[in-house]
Amino acid sequence: MLTYSLDKKTGVSLYEQLYAHIKGDILRGALAAGEKLPSKRTLAAHLEISVVTVENAYDQLAAEGYIRSEEKRGYFVCPVDASPPVTRLARTPRPEPAEERQWFLDFVTNSTAAEYFPFDTWARLMRRTILDKSTDLLRSTPSTGALELRQAIAGWLRAFRGMEADADQIILGAGTESLYGLLIKLLGRDKGYAVENPGYGKIARIYESEGVALRRLPLDDSGLSAEALRRSDADVVHISPSHHYPTGIVMPIGRRQELLRWAGEKEGRYILEDDYDSEFRFVGRPIPTLFSADEKGRVIYLNTFSKTIAPSIRMSYMILPPHLMAEYRRRLGFYACTVSSFEQYTLAAFLAQGHYEHHLSRMKTRYHKKRDAVIDAIRAGLPRSAIMEQDAGLHFLVRLDTALADDELQRRAAERGIRLALLSDYYGDPGQAPAHVLVVNYSGIDTDALAEGLRWLNDILEGDEHV
Repeated sequence: MLTYSLDKKTGVSLYEQLYAHIKGDILRGALAAGEKLPSKRTLAAHLEISVVTVENAYDQLAAEGYIRSEEKRGYFVCPVDASPPVTRLARTPRPEPAEERQWFLDFVTNSTAAEYFPFDTWARLMRRTILDKSTDLLRSTPSTGALELRQAIAGWLRAFRGMEADADQIILGAGTESLYGLLIKLLGRDKGYAVENPGYGKIARIYESEGVALRRLPLDDSGLSAEALRRSDADVVHISPSHHYPTGIVMPIGRRQELLRWAGEKEGRYILEDDYDSEFRFVGRPIPTLFSADEKGRVIYLNTFSKTIAPSIRMSYMILPPHLMAEYRRRLGFYACTVSSFEQYTLAAFLAQGHYEHHLSRMKTRYHKKRDAVIDAIRAGLPRSAIMEQDAGLHFLVRLDTALADDELQRRAAERGIRLALLSDYYGDPGQAPAHVLVVNYSGIDTDALAEGLRWLNDILEGDEHV
């Protein structure tokens, strides 16, 4: 019987993990050509997972030619050439070994605890979708996504973010990465693109992989420097004004107006507003969007459901100004929507029936309590540290009191099983960063390990570690 360790906390879906395990065994020869695999129900019962999970993994393996299905007989391994072991799937900010390391305490990974996900509601809506949308599920959706979901998103944004956007302005994608690629095709590779420095590193890597001219622009106390933007030759700037990652800066209205003026001064300039975790603001009202203040059609709004529901819900969306939407339909409308219609209709019902609002309310309460518990633990365990930027989002900063260089601090912590993200990791040139600033991504922290992990970290900071 096939026995594998599957982990819901990795951020990789269970079917992808199972697919990767079986594929790896086939490539290593552990599963021989012609060998029969367990039935879907038998393997699901053995691994204590759903039959659908096994079915999805088998379907993917069959689609890639690793296994074949024989009617009334089951699934059999196909002949393939042996090759070196493949890297296992992992969602991490840096390359990891084939087996992802299990950390005693992880300050890097944001994840959704299983008990936080509304499984019962989601499963009920999925069953309802199959019954009510059986015909629609067999048809392709428009390139921009299912109308029902786009209407539900527009209604949500109108009611809870004060945004006036028509459903016809919305484009759905399987994660924001896919939307960045579409935007580069739409706006042009000949333009200069600017990103925040420091900033979320994957954004810069995506632009660089697309071959565009990239500018990393510095921040000041108000966010991305408008002066630096004017000095650059950038035509498009990617910012997160409501809650910058990783500094936590909330861009004030004056700076927002400066950026809007910059965009309006020259044809072809655009602002990409990344509103990735604006829903988790714990003090005051949500910050108004830059999109809502834009009168010239120069702001493109991006957001995702990965942060608010689960990382495995790979569904994001962008809102284009009307003139850009018309250009998109003319030039890129032949692209197929990258999100399954099944997930789109399920999410549409989740939004339209008020479940998303209820879910967000519960998540804000839980994350608020968890953030407070993590902060209290840090204050007790790292008494000479200073906590900063703690009023919004799923991360905050902690200034550490140590003479160790950042890379040495990370190395010593890793030897103790503690994974650290430091502010210097997010700079194009780490030498420009303030030293010893810890980025605490708290949603995935194991609070049961926190006190002991912080005691070990404090020993390292004070030079008393014994490793």
